[in-house]
Amino acid sequence: MILVTGATGHVGGELVAELARTGRPVRALARRAPAAGTLPEGAEAAVGDLNDPASLRPALEGVEGVFLLPGYADMPGVLAELGTAGVKHVVLLSSIAAPDGDLDNAISRFMIRSEEAVRAADVPWTILRPSGFMSNTFQWQGQLAAGDEVRDAFGGVRVAMVDPYDIAAVAARVLLDADHFGAAHALSGPEALLPADRVRILGEVLGRPLTFVGLTDEEARAGMEGSMPQEYVDAFFRYYAEGTLDDSIVRPGVREVLGREPRTFAQWARAHAQNFQSQS
Repeated sequence: MILVTGATGHVGGELVAELARTGRPVRALARRAPAAGTLPEGAEAAVGDLNDPASLRPALEGVEGVFLLPGYADMPGVLAELGTAGVKHVVLLSSIAAPDGDLDNAISRFMIRSEEAVRAADVPWTILRPSGFMSNTFQWQGQLAAGDEVRDAFGGVRVAMVDPYDIAAVAARVLLDADHFGAAHALSGPEALLPADRVRILGEVLGRPLTFVGLTDEEARAGMEGSMPQEYVDAFFRYYAEGTLDDSIVRPGVREVLGREPRTFAQWARAHAQNFQSQS
């Protein structure tokens, strides 16, 4: 049995679907029981809170492999529960920012601390370090419901975004595979794109004349401060305004693990076009 934490998220949802599709026993963990019919056939539902490690015990019964999200209050406690339950392998979702070692950056810090907890635990591990997610494009749904203009931050920053489908495919491949114990895989998409490139590609897929307008740093800060903690706003500005993170590098992990190229943004856009069409 494999336990997928964050099973309702972009990566976790793709992973549950992939494991169920291939007939591997999978249990989907969420803080609240999912509505009937929302999980794929063959997937079990489990309720637990990663901020309360003891709450995971029922969900861990009979589990051999765990796909684990980072950044919770007591990551060592979570790993201790996994070890007590007899888990044989944990695959941690981290970030390409973790290796920078910058504990003054709030996002890097919780990734670094999560990786430290996994490495210190008595459970074999694999770490996945993806670039930015293509699914971040869903942030534009509201704007596209109102018109054909997209306004966003960091217009001059290229990101080799990765499809959560590929992250999930890599996770499914490495789970319970001893050949990947102790490995850290850096994952990205096949090309580094500006926000304007993504808007153009999305417009081509949707058949709409979309345009992109870059926000000034002041405008971007004002918008972000209303939607996330200040320390995370500062973290993103350190990455993309000050340039402490190069998210444009095309990394080899997807190809190395899966033996194929990662999916393009155009493929992601076609797979999710209905989500934007239903909003327009």
